[in-house]
Amino acid sequence: TQTSVQQSSSSKAMDPPRDIVGYGQLVPHAAWPNNARVAINFVLNYEECGERSLTNGDINSEHLLSEIVGAAPLPGVRHMNMESLYEYGSRAGFWRLHNMFVEKGVTLTVYAVGLALEQNPDAAHAMKAAGWEIASHGYRWIDYQYVPPEVEREHIRKTIEVHRKILGERPLGIYQGKPNSNTRRLVCEEGGFLYDSDSYADDLPYWVYDYGTPHLVIPYSLDTNDMRFSQALEGERFFQYLRDAFDQLWEEGASRPKMMSVGLHCRIVGRPARARALARFLDYVKAKEQVWICQRVEIARHWRRVHPPDPSRANKAKSHM
Repeated sequence: TQTSVQQSSSSKAMDPPRDIVGYGQLVPHAAWPNNARVAINFVLNYEECGERSLTNGDINSEHLLSEIVGAAPLPGVRHMNMESLYEYGSRAGFWRLHNMFVEKGVTLTVYAVGLALEQNPDAAHAMKAAGWEIASHGYRWIDYQYVPPEVEREHIRKTIEVHRKILGERPLGIYQGKPNSNTRRLVCEEGGFLYDSDSYADDLPYWVYDYGTPHLVIPYSLDTNDMRFSQALEGERFFQYLRDAFDQLWEEGASRPKMMSVGLHCRIVGRPARARALARFLDYVKAKEQVWICQRVEIARHWRRVHPPDPSRANKAKSHM
């Protein structure tokens, strides 16, 4: 009988295997510090100048995540409006958000594109001076879906070198953002990362055992993320959505603490009206008790200590390599 779903004949296309069960009903108690009900992490995506552009040697312009409704990639020419919208993020939006978080004493994790850091070292130094975690967001803000493994491997290594050169230390976390089925394997092969965040599959960190050594995944979020509202974001809606998500997790956290990720972009929430809504949410979270505002690397270290990998599964993974 002919199936209506086209299936791949390559078993390699099925790696890594999917896990649709996860923790199921056996959700571990996170045991966050100070008996926190919610661990909340703000993520500032620093991507400006890492996007597609003829100035970066690309064959077409960027078309994603901007104020332009229905933007399309323009082949062979520069998109000057798109470029300036991205430049707003590095020229103005970043500094507005930097000042806000520093003045309110709220820490965060930066997902930093390597090329973007190279183009604006002043911003990189300000991130470090603020004490923020600076994780890798790939060398370019591009879709790695069809990028050959050897090129992606080189981009991972190149980004590490950018961090070492500008910041004096390598990144401990990575979020490629637009990964492919090879990405996590390449991350594990490179070594040195405490976690990756190329997953949206859970409200808690989890271990994977597909690459010969236990690897920690700290899921990210695309719903509590300003990208959902980049072309239709009123500040009040953004605040309400973040508040509702937080309140739900805080109530659940009385018995089963969870984590919450808030994704931010300099060129999106860095705009004045949106920044004002974000400031309200920061004040709201700070006023609540039993909340751990933290960096992703802190979550990684906590999870490794409190919920280490299963030795039996780790040994089994090694035996299959």
